Amino acid sequence: MNSVFIHPLADIHTTDIGMDTKFWQYSVVLAKAKIGNNCNINCHTFIENDVVIGNNVTIKSGVYLWDGLRIEDDVFIGPNATFINDIFPRSKIYPASFTKTIIQKGASVGANATIMGGITIGEYAMVGAGSVVLNDIPANTVWVGNPAKQIKTIQ
Repeated sequence: MNSVFIHPLADIHTTDIGMDTKFWQYSVVLAKAKIGNNCNINCHTFIENDVVIGNNVTIKSGVYLWDGLRIEDDVFIGPNATFINDIFPRSKIYPASFTKTIIQKGASVGANATIMGGITIGEYAMVGAGSVVLNDIPANTVWVGNPAKQIKTIQ
């Protein structure tokens, strides 16, 4: 049995939701988004149509996931992390397609980090709180600062 929990104050339009996933108040999810099993989508979040979220993902409060974002299994996204999908934004002028950003399995993105569009954060990598990520991040590394720089390797 699919035991999806949707808070009465959430606005969830997709039906592509895995088992045991929870949506908290003021979450908004558009119709074509895909969300895996056992995810926790905290309050005050927004998920656009062309977003794919794997299994066991935590999305903390204040996170907006825009078209083109792919989040693999076991990822943690901290509160108010920001994702960019249009690197040359203009009012009322939209690109033919949005950049693809991939957060690979087991990665963590700290609170208030900014992730530019079109990059990949490798498996089990960590991005520190408040960091600004401009380039791909290799697996099993820790990055902090503005611009983010590697400070160590982890296993």
